Amino acid sequence: MNKNNNTKFIHTQYPKKDPYNSLHFPVYETAAFEFDTAESMADAFEGKVAEHTYSRITNPTVNYLEKRVAEITDAYSVTALNSGMAAISNTFLTLAYAGANIVTSPHLFGNSYSLFASTLKDFGVEVRFCDLTNLDEVAEMLDDNTCALYLEIITNPQMEVANIKHLSALAHSKQIPLVADTTIIPFSAFKAKDFGINIEIISSTKYISGGATSIGGLIIDYNHFDWSKNKRLVELSKQKDSSAFTVKLKKEIHRNIGAYMTPKAAQAQLLGLETLQLRYNQSANNCLQLAKELQKLPQIESVYYTGLKDNPFYKISKAQFGDLAGSMLTFSLESKESCFKFLNKLALIKRATNLFDNKSLIIHPASTIFGTFSAEVREKMHVRDKLIRLSVGLEDVSDILSDIKQALL
Repeated sequence: MNKNNNTKFIHTQYPKKDPYNSLHFPVYETAAFEFDTAESMADAFEGKVAEHTYSRITNPTVNYLEKRVAEITDAYSVTALNSGMAAISNTFLTLAYAGANIVTSPHLFGNSYSLFASTLKDFGVEVRFCDLTNLDEVAEMLDDNTCALYLEIITNPQMEVANIKHLSALAHSKQIPLVADTTIIPFSAFKAKDFGINIEIISSTKYISGGATSIGGLIIDYNHFDWSKNKRLVELSKQKDSSAFTVKLKKEIHRNIGAYMTPKAAQAQLLGLETLQLRYNQSANNCLQLAKELQKLPQIESVYYTGLKDNPFYKISKAQFGDLAGSMLTFSLESKESCFKFLNKLALIKRATNLFDNKSLIIHPASTIFGTFSAEVREKMHVRDKLIRLSVGLEDVSDILSDIKQALL
């Protein structure tokens, strides 16, 4: 039976019939799995048969989440890990090598920037920061040792949007994979495969978890890149062709790093998937409506949301993401002191990190997520002291707006 997209979020066939006919996939909260014979055990560990051996490697509940996401996104494979950062780091531990470089924007989430600029650098991987909205500048950065062109589809918190199809065409003309963090727009609204993204990375902690119930990350491989062009995967690609990335990731990297998603997190995220589109539509509509209202308030200097018609990225945002541009906006006040004063007066909106909880969450990025960076680095990243980030939840917009108004007084 062919299923439309709405149905895929709720119905994915179980790999085996449940003995009790449960409508929800069970949580297999176990470390290991028993085998009937030594021979069947050996076959499983050698990968001759697809059986679970140890939950650090595969687990039935986690595997079912991977299967459902693969069906929704029309992906070749999905690997579920225990955080979004684990997904990013496992991706680049699969792609990168000493002497390789990664081309990306300096406008990244704080830990992503730190991973590239500090952690991977210490292992001999170079990061080349450039303006991803300037194709000529990007082209100058790419060379034979570029293992990936990486972007956030809307940068956090700078709210910058690059033309993904143009970046994809450029990367592929140089035989370089395009890797994208698409967390800010869920795959119910953005089809990464259609934009030439080869590897999609998602923090499933956000929209998917269904109200910040669990931590997780996803690596999605669309199996449409020639990995013989990657120096790390060239030998493996002779045997595995376009599946070389997934084979390297699943058979080596994620097993050795040990960052697989837990069964309980997978169960929570399976439930979250069932209401993903409903929650996203509500929170993103709230965000657009709220952004328009915030523009009217004299105490707010600027509002940044790419769904606003006067935003410089409005046209490309609409072309790539549709009428809604996610559930996060940022705005500027007069000073850092005014930001803190405002935050301290909020009564409904929660002072907390994370994005896309059912509740509205607010944070001052420069003093928190980016607080350990120097002022010089924050300036290069365009994370200013006057900036506030708001993740808009499912509350009534009038209540969110009332809380903001009273806190601005």
